[in-house]
Amino acid sequence: MRLWLSEIGVKEKVNAVFGRVFMYFQREGEQNTDITLKKAFEYVENHNIKHIVIASKTGHTALKLADIVGNSCNVVCVAYHVGFYEPGKGSISSDKRAMLEKRGIPVLITTHLMAGLDRACRIKFGGVYPAEIIASALRIFGQGVKVCVEVAGMALDAGLIPYGEEVVAIAGSGTGADTAILILPAHSNNFFDTKVKEIICKPRDFEHH
Repeated sequence: MRLWLSEIGVKEKVNAVFGRVFMYFQREGEQNTDITLKKAFEYVENHNIKHIVIASKTGHTALKLADIVGNSCNVVCVAYHVGFYEPGKGSISSDKRAMLEKRGIPVLITTHLMAGLDRACRIKFGGVYPAEIIASALRIFGQGVKVCVEVAGMALDAGLIPYGEEVVAIAGSGTGADTAILILPAHSNNFFDTKVKEIICKPRDFEHH
């Protein structure tokens, strides 16, 4: 079955083997946020997933997810590292962080898995380095998939989700959310043991960021 919802540019496709619905957005972007969060939560409920990792630079999208999820599962918010935009400044306000933590959602702010020292070397010396090559390879599936893989690994390294358990990861293509996947993350020192199990939703058309 394929269904286009023309007003929002959404296609649903049923996998004949597993009978599961995968959703593709016509375009990337924050206009897909509400549907992405809803589909991710539906997946969590239907498949007994206990953990969601969401990339949210300002905390706004994570709070929207909190309104949907309630206390039904563990949610981890991963924000940008301090200094991403300018030295000494973070992307999430102290008020938003406090709101999330009051609702039991830890906020992880740390070095990005696929940036860090490799990015510093590129900026300082030019060239391209392993972590950024991995990031660019993942972007052939869209920026959201790359970020989902990244934040799931970061949350695992921080001890905020359990090792050896499948989780749902949610991310976007700059702002909001347009991608959700089922992933079995691995620690960064064993990154290539990571397994992307299923695509819950993602954009069909996207730019390389």
